[in-house]
Parts: sequence; C-alpha cells; structure tokens
Amino acid sequence: MNQPNDLAQAQALALAIVDTLPEPFLVLDDELQLLAGSRCFYEVYGEDPASAHGRSMFELSGRQWDIPGLRQLLAAVVDDRTTIDSFEFERNFAKLGKRTLHLNALPIRDESGSGRMVLVAIKDITERRVAEQEKQQLLEHTEELLEQQKTLLREMRHRIANSLQIIASILLLKAGAVSSEETKNELRAAHQRVMSVAAVQSHLQASDGIEQIEMGPYLTKLSSGLASSMVDPRQHIDITVMADAGVLPTSHAVSIGLIVTELIINAVKYAFPEVHSTARIRVTFEMAKSDWRLSVADNGTGRRQEAEPGASTGLGTALVAALAKQLKAQVSETSSSEGLVVAVTKATFESRLPRAA
Repeated sequence: MNQPNDLAQAQALALAIVDTLPEPFLVLDDELQLLAGSRCFYEVYGEDPASAHGRSMFELSGRQWDIPGLRQLLAAVVDDRTTIDSFEFERNFAKLGKRTLHLNALPIRDESGSGRMVLVAIKDITERRVAEQEKQQLLEHTEELLEQQKTLLREMRHRIANSLQIIASILLLKAGAVSSEETKNELRAAHQRVMSVAAVQSHLQASDGIEQIEMGPYLTKLSSGLASSMVDPRQHIDITVMADAGVLPTSHAVSIGLIVTELIINAVKYAFPEVHSTARIRVTFEMAKSDWRLSVADNGTGRRQEAEPGASTGLGTALVAALAKQLKAQVSETSSSEGLVVAVTKATFESRLPRAA
C-alpha cells in the first residue's frame, strides 16, 4: 500500500468536504496558513479561493482576523495544548460592516502524528446580540414604567385613604347634628361602610406590590378591625374567623373583603336587637383549588320578615349580590331561630364544615 498517496487522498477528501459546508470553515496548517476554506467563507467574507490559499489567516479580510488574543489562542491549538470554544469579538469588515463573531477551533493530526492542522469554525452572532440588547433595553424600559406605575399607585392609595377618612368624619359629624333618628341611623350606616372600605384599603397598602393575598390573615385582620370599630361596647359580640390556607388574586380578595364587611355590618345591626350575652359572628372561608366558599353566620334572631311584600332590598344586600356576581359566585342564606347564615359560593365547592353558627 502506498501510504503517502493514501494520506494525500484522505486530505483531499477532507478539504473537499470542508468546501461544501454551509457555514464558514477554515483549515489551517501548523503555521496558521490557509489550506482550505468552505465556499461559504469565501462568499461571505469576499475572498478569492486561489489568492487566499497559502496565506496567513491574519492577512485575510483586510487583516480583520489579526487579533493578538486570537493569535495566542490559535498558537496554543497548533501545539495541541487546547481548543477554542466561543471566542467572541467584534470587527468591521469592508463588505459586511461591523459584525460580532464566535470562533471555535480544534487541532487535527494525521495518522503518523507529525502533520498538524487546525479546523476553525466561524459563526456570525450579530443579530443575536442586537436582539439581546434590544430585549435588555425593553426590559429596563418596562421596569422603569412599572416603577412609575407603582409610585402612582402608592400616591393614589394614599389620597384615597385620606379622602375616606375625611368622608367618614363628615358623616359622623352630620349624624351628630341631625335630629331625625332615621337620618342619624342612615348616616351612621354610611359611616360604617366608608370605614370598612378604608379597612380594606389599609390592608392593601400593607400588601403593596403583592398580586395575591393570603386569605386567612387578611380576613382575620379585617374582621378584627370591624369588631373594634363597629360593635357597641354595651353589646359584646364575639367575631371570629376560620379560614383555609390559600391565596386569591388581590382583585378577588378585595371583593370578598367588602362582602364580609357588609355581612358583618348587617349582623351587628340586625341580629341582636337586644343585649345577648353570648352573641357571636363566625366567618369561615374554605378553598379547593380555584373554588371557594365564604360564610358569615350569627346566633341572633334570624332574618326579619319585611313589613310589606315586595319591599325593596337593603343597600347591604344589594352590594353583596353585586359583588358576588362580579366574582361569578352564588349567594344563599339559611335563617332559623338559631340565627342567620349567609354563604357566598364560587363554582361547585361543597363545604366540609357545619353551617350553623
């Protein structure tokens, strides 16, 4: 067998394969002179295959490959000490303009171990880097807008809280100034509703930036605030909360908080017309995935019959119905001599707890 001829044929085959590769590839000798390049390299970088053959890689493309760091790395590859993995650099090519490139290289030896070559792969990542920069700029701009939005939201919440306090104070002053007992009661009821909205608003301020709210602590804090601000000291009413662990979107939690407020207000106003030594209101909240059930139960006198058939629905009842409709939930109530239970149920949830107070 004629080994030199076989080696020459093998090298010719390898160089021919490189020539057909669809990406820029170079084969360099041990002096980093061009033995062969892929057709893609010559076309992209504007080199003539005949005149480029045998020239140093660093002389090609107007010496744009002549980078000190790249020289050192390729020299180490020739000595078989290392490979090059994603060497990134920017150069300005006459035909292409400014480009960002990745260069990979690895050493190749013939069967005898004496012939040394370097295979160089070149990848243009300019568009990727431009896209990454645009994405980063967009991200920074979005973060800036979000921060501005948060600042405006905090300012709006602060103004709303102040406005609610002013409105509540005015209502209370008016209630003390009027002589009509009916008007006085209506003004006090309006004051309680404003204070309940202020309580929800206060909890939201404490949860600033949180998209979901843990329902147990939220309802407990809300109910505690209502108990301290709305219950007449002469009539002690025990208000407690039992809630499953779980979170809901802030928008849903706000509506549920307002429903709880209305139901507690109604229970405080109507369930105990006389002093009741063991008066209690129980708020329960159960969750199963996205379904939930809220109930507010008292041990008072139960639902009072309307004085006239077809009498208009009270404001609190109408608010609860409207909020439940927004949540796509259903309202039901059970009244007996043992008290009243109002339940608001989302979807197909079935309670695991007894419904009595």
